[in-house]
Parts: sequence; structure tokens; C-alpha cells
Amino acid sequence: MKRFTTAIRAAADAENWYAALSMALSLPDVCGRLEQPSVGSKKRYVAWFQKWIEPKYTLRIGHPGTLHVFLCGEDCYALRCSYHHEGGGNIVEQGRARKALRDFHFTTPPRNGTVHMNQVGDTLQLQVDIFANDMATAVDAWSTAVACEADIQGRLAALLTVHDGSKGVRF
Repeated sequence: MKRFTTAIRAAADAENWYAALSMALSLPDVCGRLEQPSVGSKKRYVAWFQKWIEPKYTLRIGHPGTLHVFLCGEDCYALRCSYHHEGGGNIVEQGRARKALRDFHFTTPPRNGTVHMNQVGDTLQLQVDIFANDMATAVDAWSTAVACEADIQGRLAALLTVHDGSKGVRF
């Protein structure tokens, strides 16, 4: 999985925001399939997201510190579907997939500070580099957690690899 998380980070470092976002939104599905290949895409995506990402996007706000989930698995899955299939960030038409949000507003890093995880109504604002790196970090943690699981490692070995063409093409 390291090649994928390295690609996310490289895209973010190069300010290739759309590539970083695309890969970041894909990886929960990849990890979920490696863990549960017989489970449907939405169910495995949401389950993986809830375990590995959602806690980072859940905060206590206000008084008396009510727990608020800014980004849940269902809404992230709806965003993945909207972005990958339609190029969109509005998830209203992903009605069967989404849970609480309607729209996403991604921003590039400002000169000073961060503008991440702000919600106005049912629109969530995320800083694209932070989101992409959070996903990469979660995938790295997951990869470490499943390193000794032979069945997952077997499926992992079958993932796409881009081979170095400068070393000659071998099959």
C-alpha cells in the first residue's frame, strides 16, 4: 500500500490536488476490499472509514461538548461516487449513499494556518492537503495492522503495480 500512500503525498506536495483527492477517496474502497472481498463496495467502504478515519473527523463542540461527526463513512462514500463518476462534490444526487451532508468545499492551503473541518449547515469545508494526508496516514496505519494477515497480504500482492520502464519491459 506504500506505493499508493506515497502517490497521495507526492500529488499533494506537487499541489496536484485533484490527483491527491482522487487517490485518497479510492483507498478506503481498496482497503475494504482487501479485508472483506465478498462484501459490497458501499458497506466495506463505510466500515473501513468508520474505523480508520471517522474518529479523526469527530470532535466535541460547544458546551457541554457534544460529539459531532463532521465526516462519516456514508458521506465520504457518496463523495467518492460523485467525484469519481461525475467529477462533482455535491452529493445530493447520491441519496442512497449519503447520510448528513449535501456538499463539500475543498480549499488549498492558505499562506498561514489551516481552513479545515468547518461546517456550515450541510456543507463541509476541508483543506485538500490535510484530508489527503489524513487518508494516507490512515491507510499506512491499517497496512501495519494487517501486515501479518496472510489472506489480506495475498490479495494485496495482486494490486496493480506500475513497473519501471527504464529497466526494460519484462513479463
